[in-house]
Amino acid sequence: MGFIRLVARIMGRISTFRSYQFVLLLAAALAVVAFYYFGSERQNFSSTTKRIKQTHATHNGNRNDADLTVDTRLSHPAGLEEQREEVGDVGESEGSRKRESGDSGDQRYHALMMFTKVDKSRSLQDKFRVAMLSMVKYGDFAEGEILVLHFVSDQASKELGERMLQEFLLDATFKYEVFFHDVSALTKKLFPIVEAMQKHFSAGSGAYYSDAIFFLSVAMHHIMPESLTRIVQLDLDLKYKTNIRDLFQEFDQFPPGAVIGITREMQPVYRHTFWQYRKENPQTRVGDPPPDGLPGFNSGVMLLDLGAMRDSALYNQLLEPSNVAKLADQYRFRGHLGDQDFFTMIGMEHPELFYPLACGWNRQLCTWWRDHGYGDVFQMYYRCNGLVYIYHGNCNSPIPDD
Repeated sequence: MGFIRLVARIMGRISTFRSYQFVLLLAAALAVVAFYYFGSERQNFSSTTKRIKQTHATHNGNRNDADLTVDTRLSHPAGLEEQREEVGDVGESEGSRKRESGDSGDQRYHALMMFTKVDKSRSLQDKFRVAMLSMVKYGDFAEGEILVLHFVSDQASKELGERMLQEFLLDATFKYEVFFHDVSALTKKLFPIVEAMQKHFSAGSGAYYSDAIFFLSVAMHHIMPESLTRIVQLDLDLKYKTNIRDLFQEFDQFPPGAVIGITREMQPVYRHTFWQYRKENPQTRVGDPPPDGLPGFNSGVMLLDLGAMRDSALYNQLLEPSNVAKLADQYRFRGHLGDQDFFTMIGMEHPELFYPLACGWNRQLCTWWRDHGYGDVFQMYYRCNGLVYIYHGNCNSPIPDD
């Protein structure tokens, strides 16, 4: 009511003022109205906005502290300082320089992925997202255990990878550490070791310097420090359906003499590649399907026992150029899949070097050869009974949804 009386008094005096004075009085009246009528509501709106901003900032701060700094902090692995010198330039994501005391006794599980030219490929980025999110979803490590992720990368891909991992690893319930290894530094170290074998297992006609990185697994025991004795190498186009920690337990199943755990190839690719040898040796098992044949290997998931690789006189003899050439000539072999071809070829002669992983650890989905001349035998290679632990979307094959 006080407000109405105020307006009435103002209106009663309007006639004594000229028109411009009327305008001034009216403006003043409206200002008074706004102050009294809207004042409390304006204050409530500002307070609410402020609280939302404060809550959002606090939430983000807690999320970063909990997920990146405490539970899943990024840090230099204890005992790998030597490795940083051995493998060249090794970078780490922001925040990875901090360590907590008492970590020296932690058990580390090492996994390596090739991460080159990812910045130029949306397809590789999408595959990396699927791989990392599924790894995080099922990953479960005990107290005192750390998953160490190694990425072999160029600089542009490294910068992208660091940003992507900040998102993908947010929900990890386990401790992890991340290292980016410079692809140029690794290639420089690898080339003298694998140069001679490249002409037998590369897509090109010669031993291209850049191709050397595709033979990293073959000579990793020479590249990594002796303190690192076990590592798994994984393709980017994977989707995990189980705890990746379980994969590392397969090392304990290696028989004496085995140096590498690997799954068989699930297409008749080596039935095709060994065609001349098979023609000259019609009774051979080389290239035949399982369970009695030798279908070759797929390198999408590999367990590398670096200690056993260093200790195996046989394996290291097979790396010598003369022995590589001898086997390639014996089997009339000319491949294009890098390390996978090398392992397949020496596996034909020395299967005792390999521990055969169950097909469910690398359930390959590519069906290319079914439609390119091998439809009649394809299913004998492709079938995989039992549980699937890791899907492999090779040759851009779609991976089933959860």
